[in-house]
Amino acid sequence: MKTLVDVARPDLPQLRGPVPGPRAQQIIERDRKVLSPSYTRGYPLVAERGYGAMVEDVDGNRFLDFNAGIAVVATGHCHPQVVDAIQKQAAKLIHMSGTDFYYENMVALAEKLAKLAPGGFERRVYFGNSGTEAMEAALKLARYSTGRDKFIAFTGAFHGRTMGSLALTASKYVQRRGFGPLMPGVFHIPYAYCYRCAYGKTPDTCGVECAKVIEEQLVKTIAPADEVAAIVLEPVQGEGGYIVPPQKFMDELARIAKRFGMLLIFDEVQSGMGRSGKLWAAEHFHAAPDILAVAKGIASGLPLGATVARAELMSWPPGAHASTFGGNPVACAAGLVTLELLENELIENSRSVGAYMMDRLREWKKKFPLVGDVRGLGLMLGVELVRNKETRERATAERERLVQMAFEKGLLILGAGENSIRLSPPLTITRDQADFAMDVLEECLNLISREN
Repeated sequence: MKTLVDVARPDLPQLRGPVPGPRAQQIIERDRKVLSPSYTRGYPLVAERGYGAMVEDVDGNRFLDFNAGIAVVATGHCHPQVVDAIQKQAAKLIHMSGTDFYYENMVALAEKLAKLAPGGFERRVYFGNSGTEAMEAALKLARYSTGRDKFIAFTGAFHGRTMGSLALTASKYVQRRGFGPLMPGVFHIPYAYCYRCAYGKTPDTCGVECAKVIEEQLVKTIAPADEVAAIVLEPVQGEGGYIVPPQKFMDELARIAKRFGMLLIFDEVQSGMGRSGKLWAAEHFHAAPDILAVAKGIASGLPLGATVARAELMSWPPGAHASTFGGNPVACAAGLVTLELLENELIENSRSVGAYMMDRLREWKKKFPLVGDVRGLGLMLGVELVRNKETRERATAERERLVQMAFEKGLLILGAGENSIRLSPPLTITRDQADFAMDVLEECLNLISREN
């Protein structure tokens, strides 16, 4: 394994000294005095510039970013073609408000998204600024188009922190605590945890029981079927632990939604835009949601969200829902280039490098006592840490230790769920960068195992 001090290549980390350095420490102290304490900072990184999969801090330390700015910079930090599109558009028109006026690149991006959305039927697109805004629009649209007011969501879900989407979020209690009462009419059921089945079933049948809770219990007791507007889910759970459900779970949800006239809303804010090795994670399950919520990777770092719905559903009148900045001309310009890059090369890179990493990750279950499970699609990969593989006792403290140790060695990762790490690098990463990350994580896992 290459040691960090020997690495001189610009596509791999290099640390000049202990982190955080002096300038970073000064900025962190200033931050503590003026920024909201609600922000979650996993470790003391103070970023100054980024390129590709690399991030440099204010002290000149270079890190390999396996977060992609929290699954946002799908095309890498400051991709030259994205930067060029942003600069050209910013010199021409920064803002006009697509709510009240027209401009072509907003139309062009909507045309692309409508064409590429799974299902092959006509779509219409609403633009906002973020994932939670995309979800808020999806919820309002579902209520408006169905005349129903209730929703079914899943434990472990993260759909955002604004008041509507927060009612569906069930990832960490701190995100909900102190903000009640939340939007009423949301009912949570178990997600398809095929590796930790609440029903004692085998992986062959796992997921079916979770889905059948809807028709065999929920609609018979507290959520009348004719009052449920939609079933809302992440096709691959993100913050919940990078959980990939079995095909049968998705099939059952589609069947139940059709039976009761419920819509299917897929939150692809984190799993979309090529992250799973396909443009949409829904494609892995041959699923066609009625409404699709998109954000994060859609504009390579600029604020943009989209709600993509069946054309016949998006029939609300002018003024029913709008956003001053949604579909901003600069963000749309970045979005068009992002889609072009994804289609031309990056989705295939996500698929191939992700498979390359997964081949190595699978060996970790045998190699490391701490590793209880590895899972994921494309470059959306999760590693679950456990203290005991038989009882599956969650290794939460060890997960936090791993995240911190990786940072100190020049690798940026984050947790997901209670005891998993997420590996979600830019879709531009190379096999050399993947190998470096795997080497660092293996070294850290060995050290933590010896500490225990």
